[in-house]
Amino acid sequence: METIKKQSSKKHLIGWQWSIILFLTLFGCDEFLEVDLPTSQLNTPFVFENYTTANAAMVDIYAKIRDNGILSGNNMGLGASLGAYTDELDFFGPPSSSLNFFYSNTLLPTTATIETWWNNSFNNIYAANTVIIGVENSETLTQENKNQLKGEALFIRALIHFHLVNLFGDIPYITSTDYRQNQSVARLSTEEIYNLIILDLENAKSLLPENYFGGTRVRPNKSVAAALLARVYLYNQNWAEAANEASYILNQTGTFTLPASMNNTFLIQSPSTIWQLLPQANGRNTLEGATFIFLTGPPPSMALTEHLLNAFEAGDQRKANWTKEVTNANGTWYHAFKYKQRTITASSQEYSIIFRLAEQLLIRGEARARQGETITALEDLNIIRAQAGLPVATANTQNEIIQAIFQERKVELFTEFGHRFFDLKRQNNLDATLNLTKPGWSTHMKNLPLPERELLLNPNLLPQNDGY
Repeated sequence: METIKKQSSKKHLIGWQWSIILFLTLFGCDEFLEVDLPTSQLNTPFVFENYTTANAAMVDIYAKIRDNGILSGNNMGLGASLGAYTDELDFFGPPSSSLNFFYSNTLLPTTATIETWWNNSFNNIYAANTVIIGVENSETLTQENKNQLKGEALFIRALIHFHLVNLFGDIPYITSTDYRQNQSVARLSTEEIYNLIILDLENAKSLLPENYFGGTRVRPNKSVAAALLARVYLYNQNWAEAANEASYILNQTGTFTLPASMNNTFLIQSPSTIWQLLPQANGRNTLEGATFIFLTGPPPSMALTEHLLNAFEAGDQRKANWTKEVTNANGTWYHAFKYKQRTITASSQEYSIIFRLAEQLLIRGEARARQGETITALEDLNIIRAQAGLPVATANTQNEIIQAIFQERKVELFTEFGHRFFDLKRQNNLDATLNLTKPGWSTHMKNLPLPERELLLNPNLLPQNDGY
């Protein structure tokens, strides 16, 4: 892959050298550039000589994920792109928009967004590996600081690989910062990838502190690692383990609760937030708000599909509070309204939430149902339904309860990080669902194409995914 190669004997990508990342962070540059190594001694060992600079290296990873990564709330993030790829979002923008390739199901190995996702993701992974190795080799950081930073970096490495394997299928699992090794990596099976993700998350959970670093839940702790572990175990059909990890979080009733009002779910201090990303500066809010909210019709980019709107039951407070109607003489459209702020406010009111409590209830409910524990599975499902102002579910059999949980996930997690696509994929239900709403859908689209440029640079990544 191009982003993990040595370009020349004198130049290196910033994503590969934390010394340069730190240099650019201090001077306000947000872009990855190819530059000569600085003459100052801002080399990697220096970065990890003290906690301030080592912590700055970790914080920079979160900033890159927020602004340019697949988990970004902008229109190139998973929420918008996979919402358009499936049945959550209709597209109204120009044909040249990256969203149009997802909406029209015309992705190719040469599509720029695919290469951007791949490269930015592996840059984030490489940066996480640099932190892991840097803190391990540091002779001056305290053990407490080493544990925190290594735990966070292991979590990030697992988080990005998890999304990549669910997007592309078999992928490499990068744990090295050696460009000679990384430039010739081969893909591993999905089973192998999941085993490595689980190993990283178990290690991260053992290292991370119980309590949050600061008061706004923007740095991972044990509960954040457990939240991702619960999702990974669910996807990997480790039902008992998924239920246990979700219970680890749900049992912390003094820390995590569902908010009294659904309109408080996505506020900074929401008690249901497990992990969220800090915006660029005070007064800024989420990229999701700026991406999904529109004030006049027709929509400039995207709007919620009729299919999604019709999925809400009568009286569902999620439709009342998390969608908003925009009407004029030409028609009526709806946008996602989970985040209410689309511009700068006097002080930040909303951060981008990556993990929240409702998902853990649905994870545990599904995991319990899969094990035949239908009574407790219904209890978890009905907590979510009660929060939305709905009566208890009428499902009785194991299969009915599982299907009811997937329906609840559809209306609870819409436009959040591709949950809809991943749910349909792990149910083997993409074809049956999307053939009804997406004229261009084809079975092979369950995996995205590998970037053509990366295959040319590293033949060990071959073969290309089927259908491309």
